[in-house]
Amino acid sequence: MTTWTMEGEINEGSVPLYYREVHQAISSRTDERVQIEVFHRLLNRTDLSINQQNQITDHIDHGDGFLSKVSFYKALALIALAQQGKQPSPKLLENCIQEFPKPQLGEPKDLQNLRMQPVQENPLLLSLTLTNLLGKDTIKVELIPEKKGLFLKHVEYQVTSQRFRISVYRRYSDFDVFHELLLQRYAYRMVPALPPKRVLKGVLASVSEREFIEGRRRGLGRFLNLVGRHPFFSEDELVKTFLTFNGSDVQTKLRDAFKKMGDEFMTCRYATQAKEYLPADIQSRFSVSRELIRNIHNSFQKLRDRAERMAERSKDNATDLLMFGKEISALGSDASPVPVLDSSKSMWGDLRHSLRGLSAEFSLLAEKAAEQGRREEDDVVEKLNLFLDLLQSYRDLCERHEKGVLHEHQKALQKYSVMKRQMMSATVQPKEQVSVEQLESRIVQQENAIQTMELRNYFSLFCLHQESQLIFTYLPITSHILGAFINSQVQGHREMGQVWNNLHSKLSGLFTGNNGLQSPPLTPK
Repeated sequence: MTTWTMEGEINEGSVPLYYREVHQAISSRTDERVQIEVFHRLLNRTDLSINQQNQITDHIDHGDGFLSKVSFYKALALIALAQQGKQPSPKLLENCIQEFPKPQLGEPKDLQNLRMQPVQENPLLLSLTLTNLLGKDTIKVELIPEKKGLFLKHVEYQVTSQRFRISVYRRYSDFDVFHELLLQRYAYRMVPALPPKRVLKGVLASVSEREFIEGRRRGLGRFLNLVGRHPFFSEDELVKTFLTFNGSDVQTKLRDAFKKMGDEFMTCRYATQAKEYLPADIQSRFSVSRELIRNIHNSFQKLRDRAERMAERSKDNATDLLMFGKEISALGSDASPVPVLDSSKSMWGDLRHSLRGLSAEFSLLAEKAAEQGRREEDDVVEKLNLFLDLLQSYRDLCERHEKGVLHEHQKALQKYSVMKRQMMSATVQPKEQVSVEQLESRIVQQENAIQTMELRNYFSLFCLHQESQLIFTYLPITSHILGAFINSQVQGHREMGQVWNNLHSKLSGLFTGNNGLQSPPLTPK
């Protein structure tokens, strides 16, 4: 006779065969645990009241949404005892010495339909967070010393992917080919634009040229990071090739890779089924999302412009502080003799000597202001530009959808309409059989073309909906930007405040003491 003593003694061999058969019927083939949702379905098959069902659920361990095999066996015993009219409780299990009671649940084979069916995920929805996206890769683009030819100077970049743990060297023309192929492969996705290419005029030493090259380097870095973090681009062979291929001709390698794949419509498993996943009001949703994202784009442009002005002001402030300090130092270094007019002669001589020591503080202030400008540029403006590049790529995508897919579809329909009229005319006015057959063949071809256009139109909407989700997934970057801005201000004001306080203490000694003057202060090292 099978007996029950304590819960800890429950095991596979101590329970009746019926318990094991019920467990096998409703548990997963790959996991012996039972999902709590499945257990609730099993409880609903009993004649127990809702209150009794809740009591049984409360008395069993179902952490993380699952019952272990032992907890499930305990639950079956509680169900059986409750069906016998007893109050289900752990003490009842611990104290009773009897055969394991058999719950009234029917044949085990009839319980298999309670097993959780795999949830069919909607491919239209992206389950991503900003942390997921930012964690995909971090790509650095650094300018390497230029290589000089006989007549031209070439700029080359070192591209380092944290994900692939490799550095490669690329020219702007390599980026250009990569961007062109990426746009052909993913015409229905947000492909960020490249920073502009400009023919180099003059020498690299010129300030404007340096600024342009630095701006282009930053733009290329943003482009690669957006591409490398995109949920679909990041897994593409084109991206992997660009970030890892160390051969001599990366452009040929990229073109060969593209030839093997074609565009996304030809390779995506959902391309021809996109219509089935789209909500009925997809057009109105698209319009609402587009308008909202347009407003967000405009606001972020204004934020970026203000942030740029503040960064420039910090750098200008650094220059002014440095020059101010130099003028103070020059004033104190003036060795011109002081005319004997009154007692002020000795005062000016001592004061002039003291002024020379103030330039160090102003140099330090200029350095701190310049550091704040760099922080604002690197941590605030650059993050704003990254998000703006993404927002602009969404705007470009919307235009491609309207001017590309929709426009081509309308043209195909117009052409089809013309052919149908010609066919009707041919049936009314007898013509040569060959020309009629040719027209029929062309109409069939046009019908196939229209069908393909319609499929591509739905797939374009499918992708647009996903890309809209991606924009909203990126929106929490706003808190990153604000955090970087506030931290920069706090750090900058704290550091500069310390220097200003030191300077204030130093100056306070210049106009005190005997005859309104104290001995010259020492400049801190």
